[in-house]
Amino acid sequence: MKKLSILLVLLLLISSCKNKIKTDFKIGIISDCQYCNCEIKWNRYYKKSPQRLKEAIKELNKDSLQYTIHLGDFIDKDIKSLDSILPTWKTLKSESFHVLGNHDFEVEEHEKEQIIEKLNIKNRYYSFVRNNWRFIVLDGNDLSFYGAITPDKKKQTDSLFNSLKDLNLPYVKKWNGGLSNTQIDWLKSELEEAQQQKQLVGFYCHFPIYPIDQHNIWNRTQFLEVIKPYKNVKFFFNGHNHAGAYENINDIHYLTFKGMVDTENTSAFATAKFTKDTIFIEGYEREPSRKLVIQ
Repeated sequence: MKKLSILLVLLLLISSCKNKIKTDFKIGIISDCQYCNCEIKWNRYYKKSPQRLKEAIKELNKDSLQYTIHLGDFIDKDIKSLDSILPTWKTLKSESFHVLGNHDFEVEEHEKEQIIEKLNIKNRYYSFVRNNWRFIVLDGNDLSFYGAITPDKKKQTDSLFNSLKDLNLPYVKKWNGGLSNTQIDWLKSELEEAQQQKQLVGFYCHFPIYPIDQHNIWNRTQFLEVIKPYKNVKFFFNGHNHAGAYENINDIHYLTFKGMVDTENTSAFATAKFTKDTIFIEGYEREPSRKLVIQ
């Protein structure tokens, strides 16, 4: 009887460990590495980014991460900038993903498709599932004056921008962008599938939704209407505003990560540990640590 009791306890412990492995995981997050061989501008130390990226990846490689994601503006301009940082990025031990930023398209017109290929992005917007989470990567450059590549997308860009430019909105700037109707329709199908699968949803994008300022995605109002019925949406992580920001709106965490390229002597990156009811952000250097409770 005593041996049976010990066996039952061991089985319960094994089961508990398995559940923990299944539900808890950690990821790496970097934003706005934004390298180019350029002089300092707007407190951005472009030439220091390769070393900062190297140091961040060295730290991230100490951990067991499900994946690492860069939230856009991997380079500032010039396709040759990738030659200085892609080899370092490829030393990541974890799986890795990229979000497209506006500066990633600051290359020659014929090189824009090459940028996407070099970053190993098969689709400009996409999703992937890890544990009970569906992570949706948006392309905020889908409609934009630098990232819209096809004639049809360029026409849609003009149409969206012109429909908003007289509304006195702070974020209707030519350095931002928007989501096409095709991407919005895809997004709706992703949300429906996540709801059917009982998955939690987190978004990655270069452009923020909140707080409202000069950095937001153009059709943020349309996006908010789309996600409104889905109570499984839990966070929206982005870059673009290098100062960083945070708001909790309707139990959704809108978090802007600080730019790695900024300041003379400090970097910024983070890990995020996902548990059953909390996302623990562990910030490095300028990036603050946070506890994001999942309601």
